Amino acid sequence: MATHMTNREHTGTLHDLMTPEKNVKRIMRTGTIWFAAAVASVALFLGPLLASGWRPAQLGGLDQAVFWVGALAVAASLGLIGWSGCPILEVDVPTADRNKTRTMQLGTALFIAGGVLTVFAVLVGPAA
Repeated sequence: MATHMTNREHTGTLHDLMTPEKNVKRIMRTGTIWFAAAVASVALFLGPLLASGWRPAQLGGLDQAVFWVGALAVAASLGLIGWSGCPILEVDVPTADRNKTRTMQLGTALFIAGGVLTVFAVLVGPAA
């Protein structure tokens, strides 16, 4: 059975681009950009929708539940992405590297999944 080997297991060392110091710097720099893009995309989606008079209460029971689950996932994702990009190291660099990498990955996944759920609920609901 084939197993997946990480870069460290394969070569014995990390590639220079993936050292904890460089990775943390990259996440803090790009995390800020991703956070701004995520907030802007939420505003561009919800702003016109709410301005048109649409409200989540117009959705049926299951559709409304799907909308709120998606909305909560997006809200959590914004917090995770925002924290990842924050230029504060809560502990040592290796721990910060692990934590910021995981929160950026989880935040990105929640943003995508929550966005899909939220848009789906709006699309299957009644027209505004």
